[in-house]
Amino acid sequence: MAEARYRGEVVKLDRGYPLVRLEDGELLRCEHATALVKGERRRAVIGDVVEVAVPPAHDKGVIEAIAPRTREFVRKDPTERAVPQVLAANFERVIVAQPVGEVNLRRLERELVLAFETGAEVTVVLTKADLADDAATRATVEAVQALAAPAADVLVVSEDDPASVEAVRALLAPGTTTVLIGRSGVGKSSLVNMLVGAEVLSVGAVREGDGKGRHTTVSREIVEVPGAGRIVDMPGVRGLGLWDAEEGIGAAFPDVEALAAQCRFRDCTHHEEPGCAVRAAVESSELTPERYASYQALQQEMAAMRDRREEARRMNKEKVSDTKRRRAGAPKGGRRRR
Repeated sequence: MAEARYRGEVVKLDRGYPLVRLEDGELLRCEHATALVKGERRRAVIGDVVEVAVPPAHDKGVIEAIAPRTREFVRKDPTERAVPQVLAANFERVIVAQPVGEVNLRRLERELVLAFETGAEVTVVLTKADLADDAATRATVEAVQALAAPAADVLVVSEDDPASVEAVRALLAPGTTTVLIGRSGVGKSSLVNMLVGAEVLSVGAVREGDGKGRHTTVSREIVEVPGAGRIVDMPGVRGLGLWDAEEGIGAAFPDVEALAAQCRFRDCTHHEEPGCAVRAAVESSELTPERYASYQALQQEMAAMRDRREEARRMNKEKVSDTKRRRAGAPKGGRRRR
């Protein structure tokens, strides 16, 4: 029996085995070809278009090739020193979710950097507005808008306000895919269920008193929203290490970048240099110390990452060079020539 070959899209990642929807609509659980994982060191992620082979008498398909990606959501692999980790591919929008009652502005800055770096449209959605009073919500929206606008719109969604849910649904244009990110417990799965109009994703029980629930999403999955596009509910991501995010930092900190362009020196680090417009803005209260500190921390993180990547490349070249020298100096059997 001949080996069958198909083309499809990864629609779910669960325990390392991609679920691929083939062009005829059939769902096929797959594994990666050994040559793909060990040779190219690539793995398919949610949203990838892949080439799949189904060997005779094999219980899974085998992903043999991954099509070029139009867009990637990338962070530094939290288990490696200087390796990128792609979390999703081929999408048009990123929604960053945070709960109205407990917005973390410093984390939001980092989330926006990663979202902007993808080149996709970015929106901040503040969830669980039904658990906060109006005055607190208004103050939070103003603080988030000051941080994210005008590059990203800010929406507030409440379970008891259908119009707010519809405003988010309107972002999901038919034929497009949206990635939904945010830490555990911000209400991402609840938001997806509201958008779909049915309980398609399990939601952890919410405690009375603080409105917090346990994290339930453990896999990445593309969910179809009726009359709209598709959305990917990403598991709560704790580690948000930057990989290659210079443009993302610029997009998330346009105010600081504009000030930096006015510094006397083009390579100003905004520490002790004379004529630094950024530090002058902090001293005049035009720029808050917290925003300045976040910008500096992210820039320093990127600089450290560039150094680690360069060191890793250098060490890899040295290993390859050593291997070539050993092979050139040793005949078959492994003994060196005299």
